[in-house]
Amino acid sequence: MIKAELTIKNKLGLHARPAALIAKSAINAKSDIWIKKDDMTIDASSMIDILTIACQQGSKICLIADSDDDLEVFNEIKEHIEQGFGE
Repeated sequence: MIKAELTIKNKLGLHARPAALIAKSAINAKSDIWIKKDDMTIDASSMIDILTIACQQGSKICLIADSDDDLEVFNEIKEHIEQGFGE
């Protein structure tokens, strides 16, 4: 299992475009990738699930991959988040 604590940096938070970027990457994982915010844990490959956790700028999340085999996908998603989705 791989985990990273991250902060949403982009001004508009996890709106549709960033959610789509995360889901597009997560769908390529061999195992499940999750996003945890507060008491909610959602499937990172579901754009709708990502939108339901309502992450605004400054929100703290935990990115979790069930398998070390998905390190490349995990790092891709982590990089998107850390770079504010290029916004």
